[in-house]
Amino acid sequence: MKLNELIQQNNEKRKLLNEENEKYYTSMVVYLRTDLTLSEQHAEEVLMEMLDHMIAAQKEGKTAAEVFGSDPKSYADELIEQLPQEEKRDMVKFIGQLAFTLMGWFLVSRGLILLLFTSFTTVSTTVYMIPTLIILALIGLSVAIGVKLIFGLIRRSVFNENANGKMDMIKAGLFGAVSFAVIIAANMFIPDFGPSFEFPASASLGAGGLMLLVSWLMKRNNK
Repeated sequence: MKLNELIQQNNEKRKLLNEENEKYYTSMVVYLRTDLTLSEQHAEEVLMEMLDHMIAAQKEGKTAAEVFGSDPKSYADELIEQLPQEEKRDMVKFIGQLAFTLMGWFLVSRGLILLLFTSFTTVSTTVYMIPTLIILALIGLSVAIGVKLIFGLIRRSVFNENANGKMDMIKAGLFGAVSFAVIIAANMFIPDFGPSFEFPASASLGAGGLMLLVSWLMKRNNK
């Protein structure tokens, strides 16, 4: 069964669980899905197998804790140790898709901003390659660290009933604010130098739209 079919079927079957079992199972789902080192396909297959066992046990009056143990985190960690890691080629696809998405929205946003400001003032459409590459690298780095940070916060809190959700949100927000400030500062203070070329709003919108299309096709082919 394909990955998207597994996820869709999983979402439908989970509706059969009672409140207690659904809470237990959802924690397992979040914990496994936020581990980016795991093979998505194998993780979803294991989750589906767990769900089938849980539904069958529920019909017999058993709870998820009785079937899989009262310590879901330990059981999830055992599963993770047995599951294969994500293949390098799949990680490359994931990173490539993310890169095309980020670049696409960046270029579309740039094009829209240029169209907005050129209607009442003169705006330079010259792009200096080296400063632009530095800023794009900073954006990519901040996104990569941000994803790891957010997923880490989720994984640490998913089985912790005493977790402080507000504090986690503050940490993620502070990281986002600092990252945004660094990128804005770099854009303001890095001088224009090196090779350059004209890149008007229409070209920016076209290139951004093309990159978003490529990202969508990559995501579709991975399903």
